[in-house]
Amino acid sequence: MLGKEKNIHTFIGCDSGYGQAGIVLFGAPFDGTTSFRPGTRFASAAMRAESFGLETFSPYLNRDLEDIAAFDAGDLDFPFGNSARVLDAIESAAATILGDGKIPCMIGGEHLVTLGAVRAAAAKYSDLHIIHFDAHADLRDDYIGEKLSHATVMRRCWELVGDGRIHQFGIRSGERSEFDWGARHVSTRRFDFEGLGSTVKALKGRPVYFTLDLDVLDPSIFPGTGTPEAGGVTFKELLSAVQALEGLDIVGFDVNELSPQYDLSGASTATACKILRELLLIVSARSSA
Repeated sequence: MLGKEKNIHTFIGCDSGYGQAGIVLFGAPFDGTTSFRPGTRFASAAMRAESFGLETFSPYLNRDLEDIAAFDAGDLDFPFGNSARVLDAIESAAATILGDGKIPCMIGGEHLVTLGAVRAAAAKYSDLHIIHFDAHADLRDDYIGEKLSHATVMRRCWELVGDGRIHQFGIRSGERSEFDWGARHVSTRRFDFEGLGSTVKALKGRPVYFTLDLDVLDPSIFPGTGTPEAGGVTFKELLSAVQALEGLDIVGFDVNELSPQYDLSGASTATACKILRELLLIVSARSSA
């Protein structure tokens, strides 16, 4: 259930009331289909706690979280072992936020959680597009016979939005069949963010859901994830790509696949927090326009 009352443990700067907030953040602590190393269920709590190591001010954007209205609704409660019900709970929460004229911001969790939020966004916006940063294509039709998996999430999203509506960047891992299928149905940029500017220009004025799988970063920078994949982008490259999204009509967004226990230094969590701060400031510029 989505909480609309102020709570004690919030992401830094997200302490406005629900009614006045343009962005509503919530956690989706689920990793029930993780295929390698579990632990993303701990990401939202870790990011809230570690966010207070950041300043609310971004020198990259010259903006401050204190100047925006964002509400942290806390974590959703999920049943154990039931992916379908988890997705239903996420869809319900995101639909409530969207129905109230606000923008949902979700902290995963494994990448499957994106499907619940995209279901809500696609129900409201028939012409929804998705921008997807990730190391993995996530386009399998099933994973070991399972249709609902973090390895199939973008295939399930495609079933909602159709051809030409999913725009992937940074992809460097997947089965041959995923790349073959994807070449016919989605736009995939391998290894980096080249062409992102053209995509952003083409999508101006259209509703966009943005999903960020943090393993798009190279594991030398971001080891705290369940599926590390060598050959990723740098923090500065990711930051520049996130900044390039400014001006888009982002109607919902998420940050997922942090597993904080695999990086005891805390650097991965700190990186995730900083990227989320920048995203909140970029999206808030649209929500307050």
